[in-house]
Amino acid sequence: MASALQKRRGKLRVYLGAAPGVGKTYAMLSEAHRRQERGTDIVVGFVEHHDRPRTEVMLHGLEQLPRREITYRGAALTEMDTEAVLERRPAVAVVDEMAHTNVPGSRHEKRWQDIDQLLEAGIDVISTVNIQHLESLGDVVESITGVRQQETVPDEVVRRADQIELVDMSPQALRRRMAHGNIYSSDKVDAALSNYFRPGNLTALRELALLWTADRVDEYLQQYRSEHRIRSTWQARERIVVGLTGGPEGRTLIRRAARMAAKGSGSEILAVYIARADGLTSASPKELAVQRTLVEDLGGTYHHVIGDDVPEALLDFARGVNATQIVLGSSRRKAWQYVFGPGVGALVARDSGPDLDVHIVTHDEVAKGRGLPVARAARLGRSRVVTGWLTAVGLPILLTYLMTTFDPDVGFTNDVLLFLVLTVAAGLVGGLLPALASAAVCSALLNYYFTAPTHEWTISDFRNIVSLVVFFAVALAVASVVDLAARRTHQAARLRAESEILSVLAGSVLRGQDSLDELLERVRETFGMDSVALLERADERSPWTCAGSVGTGEGAKPLVRPDDGDVDMPVGDRMMLVLRGRVLPAEDRRVLAAFAAQAVGVLDRQRLVGEAEQARELAEGNRIRTALLAAVSHDLRTPLAAIKASVSSLRSDDVEWSEEDESELLRSIEEGADKLDNLVGNLLDMSRLQTGTVAPLIRDISLEEVVPKALSGVPEGSVRLAIAEALPLVAVDPGLMERTVANLVENAVKYSPPGKKALIKASALADRVEVRVMDRGPGVPDSDKDRIFEPFQRYGDAPGGSGVGLGLAVARGFAEAMGGTLEAEDTPGGGMTMVLTLCAAHGRAPARAVRAGAAQQHNEREREEIPHAPGARGR
Repeated sequence: MASALQKRRGKLRVYLGAAPGVGKTYAMLSEAHRRQERGTDIVVGFVEHHDRPRTEVMLHGLEQLPRREITYRGAALTEMDTEAVLERRPAVAVVDEMAHTNVPGSRHEKRWQDIDQLLEAGIDVISTVNIQHLESLGDVVESITGVRQQETVPDEVVRRADQIELVDMSPQALRRRMAHGNIYSSDKVDAALSNYFRPGNLTALRELALLWTADRVDEYLQQYRSEHRIRSTWQARERIVVGLTGGPEGRTLIRRAARMAAKGSGSEILAVYIARADGLTSASPKELAVQRTLVEDLGGTYHHVIGDDVPEALLDFARGVNATQIVLGSSRRKAWQYVFGPGVGALVARDSGPDLDVHIVTHDEVAKGRGLPVARAARLGRSRVVTGWLTAVGLPILLTYLMTTFDPDVGFTNDVLLFLVLTVAAGLVGGLLPALASAAVCSALLNYYFTAPTHEWTISDFRNIVSLVVFFAVALAVASVVDLAARRTHQAARLRAESEILSVLAGSVLRGQDSLDELLERVRETFGMDSVALLERADERSPWTCAGSVGTGEGAKPLVRPDDGDVDMPVGDRMMLVLRGRVLPAEDRRVLAAFAAQAVGVLDRQRLVGEAEQARELAEGNRIRTALLAAVSHDLRTPLAAIKASVSSLRSDDVEWSEEDESELLRSIEEGADKLDNLVGNLLDMSRLQTGTVAPLIRDISLEEVVPKALSGVPEGSVRLAIAEALPLVAVDPGLMERTVANLVENAVKYSPPGKKALIKASALADRVEVRVMDRGPGVPDSDKDRIFEPFQRYGDAPGGSGVGLGLAVARGFAEAMGGTLEAEDTPGGGMTMVLTLCAAHGRAPARAVRAGAAQQHNEREREEIPHAPGARGR
């Protein structure tokens, strides 16, 4: 008994956090208290509360083992004492942060390895890990947050856990917890909210956690069903399988299944087409393509399955995907065809069992037959079939003439082999029917000329009868195989050509590269036509008009009606693709239909782009004219009126002004002139942006070179700088960068309440640098954050005379011209933050490293200091 207990491996329970601070450690300690109350022997091996009061309180009442102290590089550090836990040997051990890297000198490099040792010793473990620490998600998390996680744990270690519980929280709630100081200390809150804990980052991490956990839940379910050999369907949610035959009734079935799925939340549609293993089918590829598009448009998935027994393959597929319902159409077979057995629907309904509901849906194609397969002559070509018939009939007669004339004594067996060669040749050239004819002709000639008694239709030797029967059977079998191989080769070549054409067409569709004339020219070249035209009309009674055409040769009659061409392909009720040059076979119309649909799409896209551009230009022009009129009538006239009044007062002889009064009037004139200069400058900048004449001269500079210069237009002491050290250089236009920051700072100072300074911060994230201009003003609702960047827009409570609303529009335009972005976010604690994201200079050292290297050639003190107030900018 003791030996059996020693061999037992402990169970692992993992609390998976969607992001730091969601409460996974708190949840783990809550579980520890629950188990302790049930009498379980449980100890805390290692828990880091990070000075969070609520987490620290949860440790009270739990037995905590002393930590092991390790000296590393002169510092005393603590880690979990794995030996102490093994010696204590509790039933359950609580071990936090399984992705943690241990201090060098520990027994294991990673904490998850310590946990694995505890599990091997039979100790159950409760642990935690965040989604960003999973090894497989390292690159994804870095691309989202800009931070590379150095401490990771292999996914397989977490997947092996007996229980995984997701600890989740909405981004808004997590940011509120952060702002209230429940996660980090107050001096770290602003930096955390502005960088890692941005709403977009938290939403993406949450989605990763939900998807990863959902996959694990599905693995648990599939593993359980497999271990218990459960083949019946578990109706955890509705999965509806639609059986397609390639016939036109498939669209009706798909729509019926979509209506059924709409009645239940979370239902799925899976359309499946069962093809026989030999590929012989009368299904229409065009119809299957249409049905695939339809099911994908309705939110379902399309599947292509190979199986000789269609009912069995369909049921295996349905049970494999844990489907709950199957939708089939009523059989298209005629009444006399039921003598060969029941239809697919009847067999599926009979064998589905109680776990699958089978719905038989009626449609317009019931009892109309499945249609005839394409004639072999159409597949092999007329000339080849004619040659095959000549080979089947002519060559056996010629061979008989030669053998009877020259009377070679080769023996009856060799005679049979010679005629068998001719039958095989007939099958290679002309297909199955000429081969069958050749087998019949050769059998008759062998009987009449080479079987005793000769020149009679009787056979005296029974062995010769057997030889002829075997000959005919072999000839028939060989001819069938040869015919099938020949047709498959022809079909493969044709399908390969079609797939290449459609692949090119799909690429042009996705890239939107082709104009209408280019696409029509491609149609003409692909099908070898003389001319191609796309015709359209307003309604059925209106005449056709040509939307676009291409052609070769001069003096050719233009295609103005569908009757003028040899081939026409309708697209809806108002469009028609017409080709002239030759008649296309039915097989080519599949590809032609794709070209026709693309041509209509290109035409619509061209027209919509043109109309949208015209509408945008008209709307922009009207808005600019209206806003400019308002600016001229108010914002420009106000400083002009102040200047005019001040100048008139100074020139007046009726009043004797004191020096203080004259100074005040001159100051008023100067302020009015500055306002006019700022307004006119923004108007000119917006004009440059709208006309596309902004040509930035990008070079690598330090933020410390340009940001202080942008503060010259704001009152001294109204802005505080907090630019991080060792920032990389940025690739910007210095002039545009200065104007951008100046507009952002002016806007922040304008809305900051009295006594509150605006704050400028800068930090590096991956290959970009962020400059954040923060104010403590009233802020802007999320619904208006994009609108404030539009020209001539001012927020509702903007003070009078505060400008024409171009500052932020110009700033965003300049930022985008330099390859950056400008977005608005809420300032933690109230206010608005403008986030200016710039490209870091690739391959360049941080700004402070560059300055240190040039210390002997430049004034080191001026390059090393970062001014912390506008008054320092003159130093």
